[in-house]
Amino acid sequence: MYRVITQLSQLCIALLAMAWMLMSVNVGVAQNAQASVEQWGMYELTLAGPADGNPFVDVTLTARFVQGDRTIIVPGFYDGDGAYRIRFMPPTQGAWQYSTAANRDALNGKSGELTVGPPTVGNHGPVQVVNTHHFAYADGTPYKQLGTTCYVWNHQDEALQRRTLETLAKAPFNKIRFCVFPKRYDWNRNEPIFYPYEGTPPNLWKKDRFNPRFFQHLERCITELQQLGIEADIILLHPYDGNHWGFDRMTAEEDDRYLRYVVSRLAAYRNVWWSLANEYDFMKEKQESDWVRFGEIVHHQDPFHHLLSIHNGTRIFNHTLPWITHASIQNGSAVEDAARAVLYRDVYRKPVVFDEVKYEGDIPRRWGNLSAEELVHRFWEGTIAGTYVGHGETYLSDDDILWWSKGGVLKGQSPARLAFLRDVLEQSPAAGIEPIDKWQNPEFAGQSSEYYLIYFGTAAPKTWEFKLPSKATPNGEMPTDGMKFTAEILDTWQMTTTPVAGSFTLAKRDDYFFGDKDGRTLELPGKPYVAIRLKRSE
Repeated sequence: MYRVITQLSQLCIALLAMAWMLMSVNVGVAQNAQASVEQWGMYELTLAGPADGNPFVDVTLTARFVQGDRTIIVPGFYDGDGAYRIRFMPPTQGAWQYSTAANRDALNGKSGELTVGPPTVGNHGPVQVVNTHHFAYADGTPYKQLGTTCYVWNHQDEALQRRTLETLAKAPFNKIRFCVFPKRYDWNRNEPIFYPYEGTPPNLWKKDRFNPRFFQHLERCITELQQLGIEADIILLHPYDGNHWGFDRMTAEEDDRYLRYVVSRLAAYRNVWWSLANEYDFMKEKQESDWVRFGEIVHHQDPFHHLLSIHNGTRIFNHTLPWITHASIQNGSAVEDAARAVLYRDVYRKPVVFDEVKYEGDIPRRWGNLSAEELVHRFWEGTIAGTYVGHGETYLSDDDILWWSKGGVLKGQSPARLAFLRDVLEQSPAAGIEPIDKWQNPEFAGQSSEYYLIYFGTAAPKTWEFKLPSKATPNGEMPTDGMKFTAEILDTWQMTTTPVAGSFTLAKRDDYFFGDKDGRTLELPGKPYVAIRLKRSE
């Protein structure tokens, strides 16, 4: 099923809520004595060092982790109060040795060994690219992205953050996009609970001195998402500042220092994705060359090579660059039909995530007043195209708490329908859903000769003549005479699955299609948003 809502997970939420007030602000607990850690867990080495001068700038610290002929260099960071930390996410089991290198004697030449054991239940490792256009966790478990956007839920008060996590625990989403920096925009004018730098709000900052408390809180949010099995798609920069805080127009030196620091802190969390920016092209103080430099910094600073992309406003970035793992696209019209969405796959030859396709809601903005039916329809068209789609919700509220920005509770009708879609995705082949006849019959998708989804969108046919394209997907085989399939009719809005009696046997009809050997047709309900699912039975 699309989510694991068990007594254990609910207990986890309750415990996290109780721990919220009990936890020390300094959540980076020293683990020097830790002898073992699970694969893709986090080993944290904490060292005492100089607190005088400016440790954020003056001190350099790395650790070399070695297992056999494999070496991983991990950057360290200063966490305030004389504490320096190095975080390691072991990619393999067994013994690892480490040694530190620093420009301060108190931190240099420290060495030790850790033992890495098997991952615990629910730990599948970081998400990676597989089969060119799809994702899987590091242990090979398929990951079918179904994300949402909640830009600054982590900057709200404690009670609202709790409410957001409780909502996510019951929602179908397995990824959430949110910002490191606070946001100042319509329906979001409140100040954040913490600021990333030392200084005086709103804009007198010491941008060479980070505020560890801000980042410790961010880490706690990432950990809580990890407990829920949700990927944290972290937006590193954004334009929604207007120079109120000035985080949108820092100098090149300040930008680069910030990126190195935040990646050093967060890269060992297995559920992290990197998004260089949201609507990068709206940050007019930055040039295209700046974004290339930012991407290269994040790519080289992250020893664990998490997924990395960048989100556009009106100008799409060059997603063919080698350090970009997947295309993060804003384009609502592209997923109005599968034939348009599939073009992005053909161009980039990487996974394509339409992270913003407009939002379900009723605000007086054209990007935030989609009907639930239209948003769910766009998810299905994107799915049939072999791509992935993101959710957002913008319903007006007297308290200005809109999910897309602050979180809270979901009010729309799309999440339940997206849960139905997630069930469909999780029951689909591990290799992913592929377009099958993308330039002539884009309604067909799946894995040829094994599994087919046929989505009719806004059309409302009453019958469908059984037929399958005589084409093979990359991981599939060509259909042949005699193959047998069972059929189900999916009502994507009513969330129903209706099996069709009997089975269908393939017989070649012409150069382009196989039909049923007896010429059978399927009776359909004659309304929009219907799909057919076919599964090989022999």
